[in-house]
Amino acid sequence: MKKILFSSFPLLFMLLISKQSNAQDYKTAVGLKFGGYENGPSIKFFPNNDVALEGVLGFRAHGVVITGLYEIHQPAFGASGLKFYYGAGAHIGSEGAGVYQTFGGGNETYNSAHVLFGVDGVLGLEYKIPQAPIAISLDLNPRAELATGPFFDIAPGLGLKYTF
Repeated sequence: MKKILFSSFPLLFMLLISKQSNAQDYKTAVGLKFGGYENGPSIKFFPNNDVALEGVLGFRAHGVVITGLYEIHQPAFGASGLKFYYGAGAHIGSEGAGVYQTFGGGNETYNSAHVLFGVDGVLGLEYKIPQAPIAISLDLNPRAELATGPFFDIAPGLGLKYTF
């Protein structure tokens, strides 16, 4: 996963310096989100131009987590189609027994299945490819796990979405 994210940085750099694109806004997007904890399908909906609601059904080792985020989007670096976003939300889910490595490198051991519940943040960049129904995002996702913690961690995320 880290290899995918680090190999994406040259693409992000090219997107940041490209300022002549004419991207159009979109109302809804469905796709996949690859994160430091969970990977799975996502949906993003804009009730207005600056605010998005995003939901992710994330699958992880021996578990599943549902995450909901409220995101504020703003133009980034004067580049058409590139938006900076930030926001907050929450997650709930469950995971089975086992030893789990946190993104920071530590280990957590659970002897039985347990509930996951906590608060999430998001900070990232999204690029809507001009004349194509594709959006790509890179973000950081800080989270506080409350049900099994408290415990705080941060993980990168990569999103690929079909827009309409």
